[in-house]
Amino acid sequence: MPLLLQSMAAQKPLPSVTKTVAPKKATTSSSSIKLLTRVQQLKLLTKAEKAGLLSAAEEFGLSLSSIEKLGLLSKAEELGVLSAATDPRTPSALLNLSLGLLFVGPLCAYLVPEDYPWETGLQVAVALLCTLGGSAAFAASNFVSNLQKSN
Repeated sequence: MPLLLQSMAAQKPLPSVTKTVAPKKATTSSSSIKLLTRVQQLKLLTKAEKAGLLSAAEEFGLSLSSIEKLGLLSKAEELGVLSAATDPRTPSALLNLSLGLLFVGPLCAYLVPEDYPWETGLQVAVALLCTLGGSAAFAASNFVSNLQKSN
């Protein structure tokens, strides 16, 4: 029986291997989200000042100079936080996350038995984390959605 070998060099690469995945970009400059303009329109910095958030952050040890020293802005840029704020899919993703978390909390309390004290503790811990995380994700979804509105 003859042994047949085919040359790998003559074969075309698979189309799925040569494709690259890139995030969708806005097609026109008018459809892109102007984040700083929305921050100004919503007067977020004035509201933060009136609420005392800047003083509280400074008392916590988080000043503008410490942010600069720690490189938090460049780290946020590396992690894609700034681009996520302008991505039109972010509010719906955060909303889905919040609904999922708010569903998992009660589900855990329903499914986990209460035979031992540690199981009750697990129910409380998961329900608390899911409620806090779901609420935070819902608030973030609303916040990002408001930032992205073009008024």
